[in-house]
Amino acid sequence: MKKLILIPALLLGLVGLVQKVSAANWQPLFNGKDLSGWKQLGGKAKFSVQDGVIVGVSEAGTPNSFLATIQDYDDFIFEAEIKVDAGLNSGIQFRSRLNSEYNKNRVHGYQAEVDTSQRKWSGGVFEEAKRGWLYNLTRNQACQQAFDVNAWNHYRIEAIHNKIRTWINKVPCADIIDNQEGFKTGFIAFQVHSIRDKTLAGKVVKMRNPQILTEELHNNHWYTPTDVQQINYQANLLSGKEQSQGWELLWDGKTSEGWKGVQLTGFPEKGWGIEKGELVVYASPKGKRIGGDIVTLDSFSEFELELDFKMTKGANSGVKYFMDPELLKTKGSAIGLEFQILDDEHHPDAKNGHQGNRTVGSLYDLIPAANLSETGRNTKRVKAIDAWNRARIVVKGNTVEHWLNNIKVIEFPRGSQIFKTLVQHSKYHKYANFGEWKSSPILLQDHNDEVRYRSIKIRDLSQ
Repeated sequence: MKKLILIPALLLGLVGLVQKVSAANWQPLFNGKDLSGWKQLGGKAKFSVQDGVIVGVSEAGTPNSFLATIQDYDDFIFEAEIKVDAGLNSGIQFRSRLNSEYNKNRVHGYQAEVDTSQRKWSGGVFEEAKRGWLYNLTRNQACQQAFDVNAWNHYRIEAIHNKIRTWINKVPCADIIDNQEGFKTGFIAFQVHSIRDKTLAGKVVKMRNPQILTEELHNNHWYTPTDVQQINYQANLLSGKEQSQGWELLWDGKTSEGWKGVQLTGFPEKGWGIEKGELVVYASPKGKRIGGDIVTLDSFSEFELELDFKMTKGANSGVKYFMDPELLKTKGSAIGLEFQILDDEHHPDAKNGHQGNRTVGSLYDLIPAANLSETGRNTKRVKAIDAWNRARIVVKGNTVEHWLNNIKVIEFPRGSQIFKTLVQHSKYHKYANFGEWKSSPILLQDHNDEVRYRSIKIRDLSQ
């Protein structure tokens, strides 16, 4: 009797599971015949319907063109198939807006990238006419290989609260936790990007089978593997994924706990402050550093460090690591490796040194920062003054990397003969074993200029 009771119960459970999965109420966004429910925004590239497919034709001399849904959406899961001619750039806008009060009436908002270039960033997330790249594919090689320029590609976008995730052909791409700067609602749009090369005029981008799910999202979302990098834009907060990967906050966003002045037993009483979740080094008269440099109480050897920084006009600061422990006890600036933070446009030090090795992101006075992540592009991606930039320093074994806004800009072997030669031709030549000390605290520099920091976090890579 027990078996007769258990089998129907088991079947009932399986039916319930199937019903739960199959209950997804997908809504088509395109009727396959005309552009009802859509409107054109921005440029004048032509959109039409051909054989049940939405077709956009690139046109010279016009800005980005968008075919947008008339309806706005907040939380959703979106799917569509995209095909694009080689040489073109396109994208799927979502939670996007257009209003006369912002940026000369430009469409702005999130975009899932469609990219046929050699950098292979399809599936990354770009914020059109606002913050720029939020998630490129420099650290997700699997997604870089997922897009097929010569075929239809299946796109999936999940926008649930502040979590944004994308897939191409079922391969996970972007994984973002955004902050309050991102829009919570807006239209979805299909982009025909502007072109500079007139030979691309007449080439097309196509979309078919766009559909959206706005209900039961938590029962239908896909999981992202742990090895897919998550980019967290929440200020001074670690995500669950980051915590599971061993990340720790170096600054709690509220107090000076864990930090002190370089030549002090405690935190500086003047020159530094905490304002609304931002650690601020204030401007001071040139030649008189009121607060002085600050360092962590803990030391680090192999690590991955990330932080956000915001520069004022003409600002100079830096993040130092592997510093001489004895020189930390004397007056003057600590001596060690430095991730340079500098307003390259307005600070004179950008033109000093050798071949730009004192510009933002550089290994100060040793190696100039350059774009190492994008084929055909050497220039760095630096956010404007009073916007947040992200610095990343990775030390594993003797290999050191600098990253600026998720673009690798420096890689070098610490302690190698090449490194020693660079030191001998720098201002640090008089310091024995410069930059080769086993471990040291992390230092934030006071260089008389106002610079703001937040989301300072680290994880130990020595194990």
